[in-house]
Amino acid sequence: MNENSVEEPPMFGLGGQELILILLIILLLFGAKKLPELARGLGKGIKEFKKSQNEIEEEFKSAGDETPKKEKSASSTQS
Repeated sequence: MNENSVEEPPMFGLGGQELILILLIILLLFGAKKLPELARGLGKGIKEFKKSQNEIEEEFKSAGDETPKKEKSASSTQS
Protein backbone atom coordinates (compact mmCIF):
# COMPACT_ATOMS: atom_id res chain seq x y z
CA MET A 1 0.00 0.00 0.00
CA ASN A 2 1.33 3.44 -0.76
CA GLU A 3 1.08 6.54 1.41
CA ASN A 4 -1.65 8.24 -0.67
CA SER A 5 -4.18 5.39 -0.72
CA VAL A 6 -7.18 5.65 1.56
CA GLU A 7 -8.70 2.58 3.20
CA GLU A 8 -12.47 2.51 3.49
CA PRO A 9 -13.82 1.39 6.86
CA PRO A 10 -15.63 -1.96 6.88
CA MET A 11 -19.40 -1.94 6.62
CA PHE A 12 -21.03 -1.29 10.04
CA GLY A 13 -17.63 -1.80 11.65
CA LEU A 14 -17.74 -5.51 10.78
CA GLY A 15 -15.02 -7.35 8.92
CA GLY A 16 -15.38 -10.28 6.55
CA GLN A 17 -15.03 -12.90 9.28
CA GLU A 18 -17.77 -11.36 11.40
CA LEU A 19 -20.17 -11.19 8.44
CA ILE A 20 -19.54 -14.83 7.56
CA LEU A 21 -20.11 -15.84 11.18
CA ILE A 22 -23.42 -13.93 11.29
CA LEU A 23 -24.56 -15.56 8.03
CA LEU A 24 -23.70 -19.02 9.39
CA ILE A 25 -25.68 -18.37 12.58
CA ILE A 26 -28.68 -17.23 10.53
CA LEU A 27 -28.36 -20.36 8.39
CA LEU A 28 -28.33 -22.56 11.50
CA LEU A 29 -31.29 -20.77 13.10
CA PHE A 30 -33.61 -20.72 10.12
CA GLY A 31 -32.33 -23.56 7.94
CA ALA A 32 -31.55 -23.58 4.24
CA LYS A 33 -35.19 -24.03 3.22
CA LYS A 34 -36.42 -20.93 5.05
CA LEU A 35 -33.71 -18.52 3.86
CA PRO A 36 -35.20 -17.89 0.38
CA GLU A 37 -38.60 -17.26 1.95
CA LEU A 38 -37.10 -14.83 4.45
CA ALA A 39 -35.18 -13.00 1.72
CA ARG A 40 -38.30 -12.80 -0.46
CA GLY A 41 -40.35 -11.39 2.41
CA LEU A 42 -37.63 -8.87 3.25
CA GLY A 43 -37.47 -7.79 -0.39
CA LYS A 44 -41.23 -7.32 -0.58
CA GLY A 45 -41.18 -5.31 2.63
CA ILE A 46 -38.45 -3.01 1.35
CA LYS A 47 -40.28 -2.58 -1.97
CA GLU A 48 -43.52 -1.67 -0.19
CA PHE A 49 -41.69 0.78 2.08
CA LYS A 50 -40.07 2.55 -0.89
CA LYS A 51 -43.41 2.67 -2.72
CA SER A 52 -45.10 4.29 0.28
CA GLN A 53 -42.21 6.72 0.67
CA ASN A 54 -42.49 7.78 -2.98
CA GLU A 55 -46.26 8.23 -2.67
CA ILE A 56 -45.82 10.49 0.36
CA GLU A 57 -43.14 12.54 -1.42
CA GLU A 58 -45.41 12.98 -4.45
CA GLU A 59 -48.28 14.02 -2.19
CA PHE A 60 -46.12 16.68 -0.55
CA LYS A 61 -44.91 17.94 -3.93
CA SER A 62 -48.44 18.18 -5.32
CA ALA A 63 -49.68 19.91 -2.15
CA GLY A 64 -46.88 22.47 -2.44
CA ASP A 65 -47.71 23.19 -6.10
CA GLU A 66 -51.40 23.83 -5.49
CA THR A 67 -52.49 27.25 -4.28
CA PRO A 68 -55.75 27.43 -2.36
CA LYS A 69 -58.72 28.67 -4.43
CA LYS A 70 -59.75 31.13 -1.72
CA GLU A 71 -56.46 33.01 -2.03
CA LYS A 72 -56.74 33.15 -5.83
CA SER A 73 -60.31 34.44 -5.80
CA ALA A 74 -59.61 36.99 -3.04
CA SER A 75 -56.61 38.44 -4.86
CA SER A 76 -58.49 38.71 -8.17
CA THR A 77 -61.50 40.51 -6.63
CA GLN A 78 -59.34 43.11 -4.89
CA SER A 79 -57.70 44.31 -8.14
